[in-house]
Amino acid sequence: MIKLLQVSVLITLLATCKPDDLNDSISDTLLIDSAYLAKTKKRVGKNDPKIKPAFEQLIADAELALTQGPFSVTDKEKLPPSGDKHDYASYSRYWWPDPNQANGLPYIRKDGETNPESQNPKTSDRQRIGSFGINTETLGLAFYLTGKEKYAIKAAELLRVWFLDKATRMNPNVNHAQCRPGHNLGTKSGILDGRLLVRALEGSLLISQSSALSKSEKEGLKKWVAEYFHWLTTNDMALQESASKNNHGSYYDAQAIYLALYSDNQEAAKKIASAFVQKRLNSQIREDGSMPEEMARTRPLFYSIYNLHAMLLVAHLAEKVDVDVWTTEGESRLKLALDYLVPYTDPKIKWPSPTIGEPDMMEMFPILKMAHNAYPDENYLYMEKHLPPERRQIHRAQLAYPLMR
Repeated sequence: MIKLLQVSVLITLLATCKPDDLNDSISDTLLIDSAYLAKTKKRVGKNDPKIKPAFEQLIADAELALTQGPFSVTDKEKLPPSGDKHDYASYSRYWWPDPNQANGLPYIRKDGETNPESQNPKTSDRQRIGSFGINTETLGLAFYLTGKEKYAIKAAELLRVWFLDKATRMNPNVNHAQCRPGHNLGTKSGILDGRLLVRALEGSLLISQSSALSKSEKEGLKKWVAEYFHWLTTNDMALQESASKNNHGSYYDAQAIYLALYSDNQEAAKKIASAFVQKRLNSQIREDGSMPEEMARTRPLFYSIYNLHAMLLVAHLAEKVDVDVWTTEGESRLKLALDYLVPYTDPKIKWPSPTIGEPDMMEMFPILKMAHNAYPDENYLYMEKHLPPERRQIHRAQLAYPLMR
């Protein structure tokens, strides 16, 4: 009789509780850890003081995002080399006019030194794609954590203008990314720009419980992503980027797996993930954990951290297709790279080689979060104590991770 009563009470509770109570408000995200995000939502609801500064910063960012955009590749004043205003165009940041030539052509490379003209929104979409990505992600997170429709409505507007509206949409390619005047009309390195679209697409998934995007618009986004994935995996320039042996190759895979998953192409995602250990980790990381291609740069620590972030993103995404990148046979090169770089979180430990400028070591914070999640017995998160507490407490990784960099 008692058991029957208990079952009756349970049925009543199940019938009356809200769906969010049953599934912990699990999101539909692909890159962001949905279980961690659901815990964040509960903590926000309880006004947890440990994440309150980061949440307040997110909402401040979201309120600002409500006033910005929408963004479109058609906003630039200069037509891209194709003559089609719907084509994305940008210019390589480390290439400068040659002072020995009257017209500055062909441009010359100054590794690690950004040419400010490469960021000019009148001619380049680079700043636009960045703003589009971060703002849409911000609004999506704000909607998910608060349930306020205004954030979802704005995010949907940004997505609609960039991807869907015929008058403003971006063509699904980056043929003219990171142009180098006097050399070419676009380079393989420009494929790196496309990683910023992942932040916007995660934003679209974060607002999936809102009606701000119609069913047909969601299908339209999947169609656009499928077309872009096809370009990314068949275009000659893009395939050259896939063959890159440094951070460009790692971010190519991070993009490609994500886009395959978003467009329901699990088979392609699994193929890329399955090749990652041999193609990227074993070829890019030495047995001591260093990355020779990144070490050869003028900003070796920056680029080593940058590459490691991409590798961790791939390892996380690979879980979606049941591929384990974290614990490969023998000693994982990924863990070797972590153990090589994590000590430099401590400012007392100096990088041994020359570098242009000082890297922002706060970029290690999301890496420490991902490393702790993958290898909880290694106590990687202990190293966060070396990072500035005032910046750490408002960092977005307090609320959600992984995030595209």
